[in-house]
Amino acid sequence: MAYVSTKSTPSRKPPLNESTPLGWVKVNMFSTLFSSVLSIFVLIAIFFTLKSLLTWGIFDGVWIADSRRECFSISIDGACWAGIIAWFDSIFYGLYPRDEIWRINLGGILLVIWMVPLWLPRVQGKVFIGFSAVALYPFLAGYLFSGGDKGIFVQVMISGAIVCIAALTINAAIGYFKNDNLANFIIQRLGKNDATEKQQRNILLGILAACVVAVFIWQLSWIEKSISWTRWGGLFLTFVIAGVGIASALPGGILLALGRRSKLKAVSILSIGFIEIFRSVPLITVLFMATTMFPLFMPEGIVLNKLVQVIIAVCLFNACYMAETVRAGLQAIPKGQFEGAHTIGLGYWGTMGLIIMPQALKHMIPNIVGTFIGLLKDTTLVSIIGLFDLLNILRTISRDKPWLGLHQETLVFGALIFFILCFAMSKYSRHLEEKLSTSHK
Repeated sequence: MAYVSTKSTPSRKPPLNESTPLGWVKVNMFSTLFSSVLSIFVLIAIFFTLKSLLTWGIFDGVWIADSRRECFSISIDGACWAGIIAWFDSIFYGLYPRDEIWRINLGGILLVIWMVPLWLPRVQGKVFIGFSAVALYPFLAGYLFSGGDKGIFVQVMISGAIVCIAALTINAAIGYFKNDNLANFIIQRLGKNDATEKQQRNILLGILAACVVAVFIWQLSWIEKSISWTRWGGLFLTFVIAGVGIASALPGGILLALGRRSKLKAVSILSIGFIEIFRSVPLITVLFMATTMFPLFMPEGIVLNKLVQVIIAVCLFNACYMAETVRAGLQAIPKGQFEGAHTIGLGYWGTMGLIIMPQALKHMIPNIVGTFIGLLKDTTLVSIIGLFDLLNILRTISRDKPWLGLHQETLVFGALIFFILCFAMSKYSRHLEEKLSTSHK
């Protein structure tokens, strides 16, 4: 008869893994002796750093005062945030008239409404949403911010922008709640489902034209007070320069990269020369040249203000850097993709637009976002040529008589703003990489 032991073997605890908080800490911070010592040293450094910052900025900080001297009388070792609070509107809006700030806020709200459909599921036509924002929104926002008289062309573009944002909003609602698009919704409501594709297209174009005409007539009476670009400043001006630069850098970079790879020698040489010239000089040099040389190349009677010159310079400079990023992405695509596209009868632009560029853009996401982050930070250079961007406004606070010498608080506040913006762009790029499966796991 076989003997069966009744002794129970001692239960072993399951090994720690990264699925639990304690396991994550052990695996990533205390897995070896060297890792444990290094982790303890880093944690101690972080503790004392945060303790000093919290003591200086929060616990000993002064939030209500009329001058820097009054801050010192309350707390000599703490931060004087009262100066930041006193200049808060100027930090964000510059010298823009306070009774007209609603125009900047309205422009920002319209941009958010315009771009929200890009992040909503089941919304169709997202490529058109992006292109329409780049093509039409600058005219609407530009008139909101600057005001004054409107020419016929600007009036037409503003009318198109208003119709577009209304249509995109309705289309987003229909797509999100009914998983359909605005065009099909209109055709169904008119009972034209049995009409030919050409007839349906003509109906939609007629409705679009009627809407544009109606909005054009309505906006004729819309006249806003003119505000000079010299009153623009602060974070608002930073967003304007960076926004236009970001919106134009990628399309410009794609065109330059395709031009550099072109088989036409004239196009290739011009593209290479243009790219290398701008990439061989620092941005501050380009800005100085833009403010002094651009007027010499303009036709007689056309005068560009300094802000427009700076925006053009920033756009051209970053388009050249983006061109090399796009070229690297195109070179990562196997040759078989080009051959397969030609096999099914696609031409050059069809191959690039439908097959090659969508794949290349996935590989370029980290570098593209890195370029955009660099562009956002490089906008601080415009303070050297006299534009009151965020950095220049922060410097102005330290020269204001009540807050004379207030340097640390202003620079810390500016660094915090840039960190939040850049970190948000970085996290969104990671989200795009995961969503588009660029990691190839």
